[in-house]
Amino acid sequence: MADAAVPAAESTASVARTRLRASLSATTERLARAGIVSASVEARALLERAAAATGPLVLLDELPEDFDADLEALVARRCAREPLQLILGSAPFRRLRLDVRPGVFIPRPETEVAIDVLLEHARSTRVRRVVDLCTGSGALAAAVVDELPAADVTAVEIDPAAVDLAEENLRRAHRDGAPGTARVLRADITDAAALAGLRGIDAVISNPPYIPADCVPTDPEVLRHDPERALYGGGADGLDLPRAVIARASEMLVAGGLLVMEHADVQGEATRALAEGSGAFADVRTVADLTGRDRFLVAVRREAGDASDPMSGSGRLTR
Repeated sequence: MADAAVPAAESTASVARTRLRASLSATTERLARAGIVSASVEARALLERAAAATGPLVLLDELPEDFDADLEALVARRCAREPLQLILGSAPFRRLRLDVRPGVFIPRPETEVAIDVLLEHARSTRVRRVVDLCTGSGALAAAVVDELPAADVTAVEIDPAAVDLAEENLRRAHRDGAPGTARVLRADITDAAALAGLRGIDAVISNPPYIPADCVPTDPEVLRHDPERALYGGGADGLDLPRAVIARASEMLVAGGLLVMEHADVQGEATRALAEGSGAFADVRTVADLTGRDRFLVAVRREAGDASDPMSGSGRLTR
């Protein structure tokens, strides 16, 4: 009797894997027809969710009773161009998996390069206090909490829904016993007085809204699901909020402190001009993302008392 159970178990596993292979093929084809570029990768992710898999699909011996119905519902949502991250409820970012939710900007992998720039700076310069302006879901701030556990991190965001989500993501990223701290501050970065308490900062990182008003995104995932407040930077050039980031960074940073700010791939020259024109920064440069596109303004705060520093006199640099 015991021996007879073995073929039965093998048969169950074989049937499950056959169903999975067929479902993976059909789902990949269906997503591709819907215009999903990474159809095979996303199909596998949807199958893993429908199968309640905690490991590789090839190790599954059986499927849940409602597998087909759940997979159909998930695939229908993705074919309607709902972002995969919202369907799954999370998004990978650096070493983390962050919670995402409707109404809050979904973190993108290209933004991860900002952390590489910060870590490179931290190899030769003390980085203890870090501020993330326009934190959204808290992606950049959470990555700093995770990878620089001794840092005191403040994430700044104006939208209440994003503030709540950022608090959750930072709380999960913070390791028990880590010497650093993490908090979210609800504030408007265009209001210098609201952030006046943030001084002596070693690094400012930011992925602010920067899209010009007349550059409407064409991707349905962005157009229908990312909040406009998180996309459009204000002004004809989309740089009102990036200007505010540069202004606040000039007020917060210590001499030698680092600013890393994401921008559109066509805004490198304009953002460098803003940083250089402020007189507050030296070593101003543009860093490319992993696809080679110019995506990050990087600048270092000038020494105090530099004649070109607008903060060295009686005036204050404000937006």
